[in-house]
Amino acid sequence: MIWQLTSCWTSLVTPLIFRLLLQPPAVQLSIIIQPNIVLLMADDLGIGDVGCYGNDTIRTSNIDRLAKEGVKLTQHIAAAPLCTPSRAAFLTGRYPLRSGMDAVNNYRVIFWNGGSGGLPPNETTFARILQQQGYSTGLIGKWHQGVNCESRNDHCHHPLKHGFDYFYGMPFTLISDCQPTETPEMDRAFRRKLWLSTQMIGLTILTAALGRLTGLISVSWKTLTCFAGFSLLFFISWFSSYGFVRHWNCIMMRNHEVTEQPMVTERTTSLILRESISFIERNKHKPFLLFLSFLHSHTPLITTEKFLGRSSHGLYGDNVEEMDWMVGQVLDVIDKEGLENTTLVYFASDHGGWLERQEGQRQLGGWNGIYRGGKAMGGWEGGIRVPGIFRWPGVLPASKVIDEPTSLMDIYPTVVNLAGGVLPQDRVIDGRDLMPLLQGTVEHSEHEFLFHYCGIHLHAARWYQKDSGAIWKAHYVTPIFRPLGAGACYDRGFCPCFGEGVTHHDPPLLFDLSQDPSEAKPLSADTEPLFDTVIKKIGRAIEEHRRTLTPVPEQLSMYNTVWKPWLQPCCGTFPFCWCDKEGDNKPANL
Repeated sequence: MIWQLTSCWTSLVTPLIFRLLLQPPAVQLSIIIQPNIVLLMADDLGIGDVGCYGNDTIRTSNIDRLAKEGVKLTQHIAAAPLCTPSRAAFLTGRYPLRSGMDAVNNYRVIFWNGGSGGLPPNETTFARILQQQGYSTGLIGKWHQGVNCESRNDHCHHPLKHGFDYFYGMPFTLISDCQPTETPEMDRAFRRKLWLSTQMIGLTILTAALGRLTGLISVSWKTLTCFAGFSLLFFISWFSSYGFVRHWNCIMMRNHEVTEQPMVTERTTSLILRESISFIERNKHKPFLLFLSFLHSHTPLITTEKFLGRSSHGLYGDNVEEMDWMVGQVLDVIDKEGLENTTLVYFASDHGGWLERQEGQRQLGGWNGIYRGGKAMGGWEGGIRVPGIFRWPGVLPASKVIDEPTSLMDIYPTVVNLAGGVLPQDRVIDGRDLMPLLQGTVEHSEHEFLFHYCGIHLHAARWYQKDSGAIWKAHYVTPIFRPLGAGACYDRGFCPCFGEGVTHHDPPLLFDLSQDPSEAKPLSADTEPLFDTVIKKIGRAIEEHRRTLTPVPEQLSMYNTVWKPWLQPCCGTFPFCWCDKEGDNKPANL
């Protein structure tokens, strides 16, 4: 009898043991070790620019491959429609105004490497937590979260002060001023006013001097000399910054060292790719976090000769196709090193495409598909709905599409939990762990409400009514498009957040995005029976959200955004800041 019981027990247990042993190793690895994390973020890429999101004029085979081998999110939302605040939210998992990284004025991004604003040292990025968990952490590419606070070398906002072990790239952002052949972009209208004012002052002084010489004007030479000195000081004060934008902002750094000032754009792509591949190869034997923050597809759309003219979508399409090729190169090295089953790869854009970015007949900004609006617009979907793709073979399903609302801020708790870290308990974290949704263990997103800011101004909010599947979105403020009937602010180059360039709505404009994703048909109390109920529900959520906000220093205040010579990163002796330390290094072959 004992032998029979033992035989029966063995016959039941043995298959179970074999089944456990035959489980795919990647599933086991995801439980018992920390995965590598590779975060790929495009700059200004519209959701409509990617093949797997509906584009048929730009070839993005490698990004599409990620979607085929992983999970594609269709309602992935940026916390802000501009680079600096969106990336601050991404790094911290918090709405940018919680860290002071959204603006009360029209300067809504970090404007100078020599400014004093930036991601505050007391903010805890996901890189810092992963670093504490034993990860090697690297940032390659764009930062745009500030550099210094009080002195040229304090580096208080620098990536290495925010949890990254290694940094190579631009502390600022790519702008047309970085390309000598392009029309200057930075503060273009303001620069014209300064130059016009200088000319007017100079002409006035010259006229007065001629009048004095001819005896037509009775004015002392001492007075004229004082006015001339004032004119010269005025010119020097603004030209010392705006006249050298390329040298002050278009620089490359390796850790704390400036390596190119100004940067040599012809080789930037190859160097960023080389650094990314090198980081993976030298850290493959331990858990690593690589944040590859592309300079593509921001103007001036620096594109190597190999990719010029390849796209049917002009220079912008060429630039996106080159970025897609870079994505493929990174995926290839992950696969070549045998890391694909232990590496979570994520691809996104920091916000929507820039509709107003044009030069003559050339469209240099992206396309946001069926979604209304674009970059700089805090409420309309085109400015905040972005691609969101995850790949982790054996752990995440392939070719899965998720239509639930998610946020760029969700990356923070997702990677922290995967690394075995603990979320900060002394602050509000607005992001939610995406792994249960990605793996299919839960059906719905944890986000019931998402709030859409333009600077510090709340422009819109959405409510995900999970029982009905409706996604209600209320617009309290919208930009005024110019010319009338256009879909963007072509008269300004950017849509404003406040003032005469916006319209306030009372009652708010209401849309059901589940039925009207293009936000083309606003609902009213006459056409939607739930109108008043929905508006009240969203209104109460906004009140509760605002109670969680606490005052913090404004990192993008006027004082913090102006150029300060004593804070300017410099290769050499200021103001003679010129160097090229990459000249002897052979760039990677493209």
